[in-house]
Amino acid sequence: MSLLDHLSEHHLLVKYTTKNEMEEETRDEGNIRKEDQCNTVKGLKKNWQKWANNHSEYQKHNPFSNNRTVTVQFQKGEEGYGRPREGSRTQQRGHSAHAHLEKEVDELCMIIKSIGEAGGDGQTRVAFGPLFERYVPISNKLVGVLLRARKHGRISFEGEMLWQRRDDDVIITLLE
Repeated sequence: MSLLDHLSEHHLLVKYTTKNEMEEETRDEGNIRKEDQCNTVKGLKKNWQKWANNHSEYQKHNPFSNNRTVTVQFQKGEEGYGRPREGSRTQQRGHSAHAHLEKEVDELCMIIKSIGEAGGDGQTRVAFGPLFERYVPISNKLVGVLLRARKHGRISFEGEMLWQRRDDDVIITLLE
């Protein structure tokens, strides 16, 4: 008895609670062509081989693999240097992280609008201290999000870094 037969027998014992359920599925299985049943095993083998070939091709370009073949190396300034391969999981993770950070920056700007005061020039301003008190219960990454928002030109403040208590009076201006 093969392992597949054994598993099928065990599956039948576990799956069916009544004889009627078993007879219904047997009738349904009668509609499946013999070629389709054989193709599933062939399809598994084909898919496995395809995955293995793709993986070995990927490993040729992976600098951390034990494969000692010559890998493609980009030179500084060349297209693709410092970037993940197109369509890779690393690229997907990067895109999702970027989207997540953009949402955090949007949320920060919304909070600045809600607690800030509009100036004569129409821009909203808030001191770092009150913003810190309001934002920290939401997220503990306020300074990092502030730096990212400034990098993308959405806010402005004096100095390179903001520290709690020391910089509580520094004014943060919303540029949107």
